[in-house]
Amino acid sequence: IVASHTDSPALKLKENAVSASGPYTRLNVEKYGGGIWYSFFDRPLKIAGRLAVREDGAIRGETAESGFFVTIPSLAVHMNRGVNDGFAVNAQTDLQPVLSLASEELPDIPALLTDKEVLAYDLYLVNAEPAYSFGANGEFLASPRIDNLTGVLSSLEALLSHGESEGVCVAACLDNEEVGSRTLQGAGGDFLENVLRRIAYALKFDDNEYYKALASSFLISLDNAHAVHPNHPEKCDPTNRTSPGGGVVIKTHANKAYTTDALSSAVVKEIFSRAGVKYQTFFNRSDMPSGGTLGAISSGHVGVLSADLGIAQLAMHSACECFAGSDYDELVSGLTAYYSSDILFTEEGIKLR
Repeated sequence: IVASHTDSPALKLKENAVSASGPYTRLNVEKYGGGIWYSFFDRPLKIAGRLAVREDGAIRGETAESGFFVTIPSLAVHMNRGVNDGFAVNAQTDLQPVLSLASEELPDIPALLTDKEVLAYDLYLVNAEPAYSFGANGEFLASPRIDNLTGVLSSLEALLSHGESEGVCVAACLDNEEVGSRTLQGAGGDFLENVLRRIAYALKFDDNEYYKALASSFLISLDNAHAVHPNHPEKCDPTNRTSPGGGVVIKTHANKAYTTDALSSAVVKEIFSRAGVKYQTFFNRSDMPSGGTLGAISSGHVGVLSADLGIAQLAMHSACECFAGSDYDELVSGLTAYYSSDILFTEEGIKLR
């Protein structure tokens, strides 16, 4: 199994979202996840998400996105002289984007997205800037939502291209990791467990055979890691600094924010070494708290040997993040080798073929 998450920090529209503010109309939003919120200012933001529509006597969900942009304008430095000495973003006051110039009738958000009858919606403001490469050699890629769509895409690419193996290969793309995963479609729900049970049922496994299959399975929790920052190297562990271009990151944490242990780390290192895939190790500074991933949460439902991996990136949870393109290639190669391997749990120990 390779498990990654589909969501990223964003701003979510509330109901009754449109309000007048002097000559403007604004959108009333709330924070989704732990974003670097000042990075969302002065950018083209698109409204995108899900509409619950009534059609042909039924209620169903459909995706939608706006054909226009909104933006959150910064307050001019002349009106906030201390902004460069420190600016605490207030979600209710500072993060409300401009939708339009005011008119007698407030715009209706669903009507701007569809001509169908909309009963409710899950709509977000997301950075609409296109990805771009930078660096003297074009070695970096910058884009919105790198964390964690790089994990989603790499797991699917590897799943589609791996070689023969005797196991069942699974790419689990789960939602809501940025807000704790405890949803129907998150790692804290039973979605992954139910899918694995249905696979076992299709293979005519009874409960005992299902539990034996779990005991001989392996899970990669795939979510990105922090690269050493060029301006703040002191924020990283002194002996485990991950660098862009250094290969796939194996993440470990003593208090199990990451699921990697000695055995699972050794399995990944052996697979990668055989395939010629570069890897490096990540630990947090001992005096800094660790972020978590969906691996530890999913272990409560699907308890298998597991390791946490990712690629090293900068500006995590910013509206625009970046990483070295070569690391993504290493990740796809590593996951392809992983899916192509048979990990055998024997009396003598773990064997690979």
